Amino acid sequence: QVQLVESGGGLVQAGDSLSLSCTASGGTFRNYAMGWFRRAPGKEREFVAAISGTGGATYYADSAEGRFTISKDNAKSTVYLQMNNLKPEDTAVYYCAAQGASDTVVVVDYEYDYWGQGTQVTVSS
Repeated sequence: QVQLVESGGGLVQAGDSLSLSCTASGGTFRNYAMGWFRRAPGKEREFVAAISGTGGATYYADSAEGRFTISKDNAKSTVYLQMNNLKPEDTAVYYCAAQGASDTVVVVDYEYDYWGQGTQVTVSS
């Protein structure tokens, strides 16, 4: 059983940066494709970014492209989401997810096997 714990959320102003972390325990982290999703108040959960097991491939939602960077440190069993130039519309609970045994990017939530509890990101205008 894999457990994921996110951290790094908080309250920031528009234009600020924030770095989220998600640390995994259990399983073989280097085998896991990882993703970040978010759920804004009153909205469906949406894809933000994904990275393959080895970290060699990444994919971003249009809303994240050019502002967010996903990275993966297999030695630390941690995936990161660096978020720059944050906007009020980025306000959401951010979740990391893991899919076992995949060296591809996974962009749909139902293909993920494990989920973290989420961390709140609030961007004020």
